[in-house]
Amino acid sequence: MPDRLLAVRAAEGDEESFAVLVQRHGRPLLALARCMLGDPQDAEDAVQDAFVSAWRRLPEYHHGAEFTTWMYRITVNRCLTLRRRRPPPLSLDAVAEPAAGDAWSQPARSAEQDAATAALARALGQLDAGQRLCWILREVQGLSYKEISHVTRTSEQTVRGRLFRARRSLQEAMGPWR
Repeated sequence: MPDRLLAVRAAEGDEESFAVLVQRHGRPLLALARCMLGDPQDAEDAVQDAFVSAWRRLPEYHHGAEFTTWMYRITVNRCLTLRRRRPPPLSLDAVAEPAAGDAWSQPARSAEQDAATAALARALGQLDAGQRLCWILREVQGLSYKEISHVTRTSEQTVRGRLFRARRSLQEAMGPWR
């Protein structure tokens, strides 16, 4: 059943239709929230809040827009709100040493992968919020330029420009990892 029909039914109070929408869109929205927030618990809270908000606002949903795009917008707004309320991050000195992995792991490969992931996270953190959001929506979530423009409420040309600048910055930052 298409999302639009499920959304209409859910707006009329059909909880089962809304449950199908949650099941369909929950994972990608959670992945988006994890990329934006970094913390899995905060991501789960943001997505749950987004779905609660969507349930309440279903009568306002304009069926001309894709349900997915509408949910991405709500989730992005929740994530941005959580980021503003979040206390500043701890310094690396305040973070405890992680527990050792099992004896069968490959420590060198794991350490290199962890370092590269940390470098990418730092590079993403250096991007402005618009560039970072566009990059995550395109490269991680696989949204089209048109869908990203609806989520970010900007033109497709702005999305293309932000992605170009984000990719260029990330390419420079990740140069040593090639």
